[in-house]
Amino acid sequence: MTTTNGQKGKDRVETATTDRFAEKAHETVDALAERAQRTERDVRAAAARTAEQARELQEEYSEKAEQSLKRATSYFESNPLAFAGLAFVAGVVISTMLRR
Repeated sequence: MTTTNGQKGKDRVETATTDRFAEKAHETVDALAERAQRTERDVRAAAARTAEQARELQEEYSEKAEQSLKRATSYFESNPLAFAGLAFVAGVVISTMLRR
């Protein structure tokens, strides 16, 4: 009968060891999940900041382009002969380049 008692004692030790390993595995998975959540929050926050910066830059450059267009339009309206001369010169240069 000692083998039966010895076997039961061995089973209890194996069960306790298995339980300890299972508990440690659960703790490790929980810790990894928590880290993954923090990392995901950080990445999402960085993406939001980057998107906001992109919107700000788009607004800034859009305003600058609009101002440049207004200045050019104003210049061409106030100097139509100069504009016609520039267009003529540009046409001559382009046609010369295309012929070669």
